[in-house]
Amino acid sequence: MAVHSPTNVLVDVSIRVILDGQAASGAYIASPNFSQYGFAWLRDGSYCALAMDSAGERESAASFHQWVAQVITREEESIKRIVANLTTGVTPSAESMLPTRYTLDGAREPVHDENWPNFQLDGYGTWLFAVGEHLTEAPAEPLARAVGLAADYLAAAWSLPCFDYWEEFGDRVHTSTLAAVAAGLRAAAAMLDREELSETADAVMATIAARCVVEGAFVKGPDDARVDASLISLATPFRLIAPSDPIMMATIARIRAELLSETGGVRRYVGDTYYGGSPWMLLTAWLGWHLRAAGDEEGYAAARRWVENHADANGQMPEQIVDEPQDASFVEPWVRRWGTVADPLLWSHAKYLLMVNAS
Repeated sequence: MAVHSPTNVLVDVSIRVILDGQAASGAYIASPNFSQYGFAWLRDGSYCALAMDSAGERESAASFHQWVAQVITREEESIKRIVANLTTGVTPSAESMLPTRYTLDGAREPVHDENWPNFQLDGYGTWLFAVGEHLTEAPAEPLARAVGLAADYLAAAWSLPCFDYWEEFGDRVHTSTLAAVAAGLRAAAAMLDREELSETADAVMATIAARCVVEGAFVKGPDDARVDASLISLATPFRLIAPSDPIMMATIARIRAELLSETGGVRRYVGDTYYGGSPWMLLTAWLGWHLRAAGDEEGYAAARRWVENHADANGQMPEQIVDEPQDASFVEPWVRRWGTVADPLLWSHAKYLLMVNAS
């Protein structure tokens, strides 16, 4: 474990890691030193943009949003085809949907023998939310066109099963994905003054209320009663549910009871075996971010201290630690397959900045 670093140093390092990881195109690489993460995820990048806005680096965030707008605009024909099919009752294949990640130049990645689980909806919703947070006035063209296209895509496809935040369980519907979609549609409705998008967001939230609550707490999905740390997004940052809402409070209580490690780090979900299923830096920072917004200063301080103490000597933050696994037998197989865990992970630094800069 690294010696605790001064907060201002970790903030400066986090900003530098994200800026260094931003390509000339505006895209943020997920991690510069991990074999599988040399791409730009809309979800990860959107949180990086939110973090850059929180740190006063608005030009960096704007550059990312412009890159995404270009990517989505290039997908216009695919989006129109997908929406038309869904409108007429034809469900497209997962392979024909928009991908969750792109090359840093904005292209779809080449098809390989082992394809990435690429059909995810959460990134597009998170991007719409992040754009809404970034802008101070209605979007101008060509950004407005991209916002409309992304919103049309989500409004048509939101109920489809897809892979979750963690590129898993592609045959299911996921609460955190639905939350990202609802937040994105509400943001797009406000930006474009399109009331029907807000109505669709309400339908998504009604689905969450009806199908994704078990014993008074939000769960991973309609077919999975486990709690998942990404459920924090319902309140933080999406503000779909107030931190004081009893269901949200029960969800956070389950996360703290079931997913905290012995030292206080936050795991993804019970049964996770990716690199053994140890705590993630970004999830612990995410919980701290939420607890600070909820007024739990003690919980926030504990989460912040855990993250800061697990940064390396240079202040860089990996995706997860590996010494508190749920199943230690899975650590070495993943290391043999893909190498050591991603380090640094831009998303970890983004969540740290958001936690520290939260008002």
